[in-house]
Amino acid sequence: MPRKAMPKAEKPAVKKVRKAAKPAVPAAKKPAEPKKTRSVFTFRGDPGSVVYLAGSFNNWDPQDTKMVDKSGDGIYTVSVTLAPGIYEYKFVVNGVWTLDPDPDRDWTQNGLGTLNSVYRVG
Repeated sequence: MPRKAMPKAEKPAVKKVRKAAKPAVPAAKKPAEPKKTRSVFTFRGDPGSVVYLAGSFNNWDPQDTKMVDKSGDGIYTVSVTLAPGIYEYKFVVNGVWTLDPDPDRDWTQNGLGTLNSVYRVG
């Protein structure tokens, strides 16, 4: 007896549905960064000293920002770019943490029981 061919199973019809386009959302604007300014720090010390600037702006790294005595006369300078704000700092002179001797600078007490010099930008 010949076998009857089984009818092929029909695949269910798949209906393609388009997703609705999402409305365009404007890109979020980044807040404008505060304008940074060049700040020059000066320290008068003995010629031949090794002087660094350490403060809240460089994570108090005592060897990050070296100051230079270009003329060999004991006047050390360095330029740092800072955003508006209040910063604390000290000079590290031959390994000794030193306040800014400038009488026009403010000082503030730190958590170590000593003082830090204060520098304001903007």
